[in-house]
Amino acid sequence: MQTNRAIRKGAAILLASAVLLASAACGFGNRRTTTDPQPKVVEKTGVITVVSSINQWGSLAAQIGGDDVRVTSVLASTGVDAHDFEPKTSDLRALGEAEIVVANGADYDSWATKSLSRNVTVVSAGQTVGATKGDDPHLWFSKDARSSMAQELTAAFSKARPAKKAAFKKRLKQWQQQEKALDETMRKFAEGHGKAAYAATESVAYYLMSDMGLKDVTPQGYLQAVMNGGEVAPGDLQEFQELLEGKKASMLVNNPQEASDATNMLTGTARKAEVPVVDVSEQMPKEYESLTDWISALVDGIATAVDPEFGCAVEDGDGSDGSESDADSDGDSKSDDAKDAGSGDASGSASDSKDAGDSAKSGKSRKCSGSGDTGASGNNEANTKSDGTTGDGKN
Repeated sequence: MQTNRAIRKGAAILLASAVLLASAACGFGNRRTTTDPQPKVVEKTGVITVVSSINQWGSLAAQIGGDDVRVTSVLASTGVDAHDFEPKTSDLRALGEAEIVVANGADYDSWATKSLSRNVTVVSAGQTVGATKGDDPHLWFSKDARSSMAQELTAAFSKARPAKKAAFKKRLKQWQQQEKALDETMRKFAEGHGKAAYAATESVAYYLMSDMGLKDVTPQGYLQAVMNGGEVAPGDLQEFQELLEGKKASMLVNNPQEASDATNMLTGTARKAEVPVVDVSEQMPKEYESLTDWISALVDGIATAVDPEFGCAVEDGDGSDGSESDADSDGDSKSDDAKDAGSGDASGSASDSKDAGDSAKSGKSRKCSGSGDTGASGNNEANTKSDGTTGDGKN
């Protein structure tokens, strides 16, 4: 009897031990499940697909992205009215399939960001600088907006391809060096031309002209009518013509993408009054390789239209500088150079019509500031290309 009781007690103990072991095993199993590492997110590789609504920002994206991006710009022609542009189905498809979409914002290209999925990263100039509907949307002409967008693009590309971050930052620094030189040219022009003023058939270049220190004297009635998309009153148009005839503006800025009977009348009046006319399109002309090149050429053209001698110096044939600061110590070189050039000024301040010939005769070449040796559009219609853009910087 006692033997059976002992057997049953021993069996119970064994059973309890088995249950405890099983429970412990289950507990360990649960802990292994909770400590399993989360699946790693696989970083994307390869070229980043970028679609820009307009080629101005698309060009900047290409400058920053280099070979690590493939950029497509939807609106890339100076022959269309950007404000009335309607994208094709293929354009919208490309935007939807892009990894990064670059937009202007400020209600300039609202079609570009209407139906994008959450997987698409959007870099918007308007959002970057806080510009909204009603603000001047031509943000690419602002040095502040360009700088901010370059940094935003660098950040977006670096996030998309972390392994390429150093390359993107290197290109940003290279771009910033080019932009710094451009800013310096604009600063020098503004310092020496504080009283210079301009009028415009449309406010396309407002930010650029402001960066260069030029005052806008466009009649308010005309300007308001154009901004509202309405018809210009005859009295406002007459006031504008009288302003040009009286040479109260140093130059007239014309947007060839917004041509009309009124703008044609104003450009004609300006040329008759010998007021320089500089065409500034909204989209970047195809002959320019980058946004920096285009803006630099525009700065040169605008500066030359206001002051043909801005930043210019005469160089000797051997490449040495022939300006007054390098005159010979005996003090005679200035007068000799003037006689040789037939200009009366050793620094190259001869009349525009004689510069090229006089420089050739004296064995000197003329070099101007900015992106290179450029010509102003001025009143010389031969400098205007068939697509309505100026020949500044690309002669």
